Amino acid sequence: MQIRLSPEFPQQIRRVWQLSIPAILTQISSIMMQYIDSAMVGSLGANASAAIGLVSTSTWLLGGLCSAVSAGFSVQIAHQIGAGEHKKARDVLKHGIFTALILSGILMLGGIAISWQLPVWLGGEEILHRDASLYFLVYAATLPFTQLNWLASACLQCSGNMVTPSILNTVVCVLDAVFNALFIPRYGVLGAALGTGLAMGVVSLVMMWACFLRSPELNLRRKEHCALDKGILKRALRIGSPVGAEQIAMSGAMVVTTMIVAPLGTIAIAANSFAITAESLCYMPGYGIGAAATTLVGQSIGAGEHALAKKYGNLAIALGCAIMTLMAVLMYFICPLVFQMLTPDLSVRALGAEVLRIGLIAEPLYAVSIVASGALRGAEDTLVPSLLNLASIWIVRIGLALLLVGPFGLHGIWAAMATELCVRGLLLLLRQCRSKYYTGARWKHTSALE
Repeated sequence: MQIRLSPEFPQQIRRVWQLSIPAILTQISSIMMQYIDSAMVGSLGANASAAIGLVSTSTWLLGGLCSAVSAGFSVQIAHQIGAGEHKKARDVLKHGIFTALILSGILMLGGIAISWQLPVWLGGEEILHRDASLYFLVYAATLPFTQLNWLASACLQCSGNMVTPSILNTVVCVLDAVFNALFIPRYGVLGAALGTGLAMGVVSLVMMWACFLRSPELNLRRKEHCALDKGILKRALRIGSPVGAEQIAMSGAMVVTTMIVAPLGTIAIAANSFAITAESLCYMPGYGIGAAATTLVGQSIGAGEHALAKKYGNLAIALGCAIMTLMAVLMYFICPLVFQMLTPDLSVRALGAEVLRIGLIAEPLYAVSIVASGALRGAEDTLVPSLLNLASIWIVRIGLALLLVGPFGLHGIWAAMATELCVRGLLLLLRQCRSKYYTGARWKHTSALE
């Protein structure tokens, strides 16, 4: 991957940084919400934390499907905005809203239907079943709000507005803390789910108002007719279906990992959950930069600036790698303090810090995989990156975890995870360097097919 210096290079760096900062702040606010939830629930004891940890990977599965819908339409919006076609961008948004409502409704009903059996299927101890089921039930019931919030946020970001989603997602964090303080003392784990769901519901309404009614580029206008466009839906399917399949398979792999962890006991489940939460402070900035990369690459592709699109992708990858490496070094030293904040259980603290330090080794290449995926998504290159992600997590992570859990317990599972993240980063870096989606010829061919 080469970055050639040019007179425009400082301006390009500034552009990447300007879009990345609000996106990073958005992700950090999400992390803080997780920290708040974990700390408040952690005060209830290891069983409460383990109950949430047991179903957390299943909530990621549902959330991942929602993110695939957002990707399918928001990337198209970035291209249309880059080409100056604001009316077409609004048409894409209308199709996205309709699709999001249908899919999130189906996922909501499915999640509610399986909520009482899910903890049993995952192999959790009986003492965890009730709390885990109630937590998952509330999460599933609020999925339509989550879906529309993510769609509106992604579309605002791809239109170039990173500030509004950043501010509103910070408000989610504040409201989550307030509602949790009200509900957790009375309802326990259920209160944590209610607090988070209510915070997301309130802010999703404001996010939709900001995107659907107030955005200069995307505001929906009554007099503007929009007929059903199968081309938009087909393109969304082409972009989003690999992402959705990837999310299903990756979240499925995480569910399998939870099933591998579950027999190790409540302490291991809680430590694993807290370690993942603590690690998110390192990798969530990468997702923010990845979102900025999607916007910059997508708008450049839409404007026909294919070389500039790849340059923006490379710059974003370098920035993400640098920031996540610094965060990993910092977390290595402060993780004992972080676990003190998250849980009063000494055994959980000790085990969580030990396994987290194993995972931190992989953060630089994890950053590459995250940001490269975002950049490639902006270029509509989603199929091959998804396949690379799937092969890496199912073959390397799950395979090694099954081999190492016996002799090394939770430490072996995290060693498998760190190895897999390094492999994934190298694979995505290679794809970024060789992807044909950054060439004008590839886009002329795609346009001819449509």
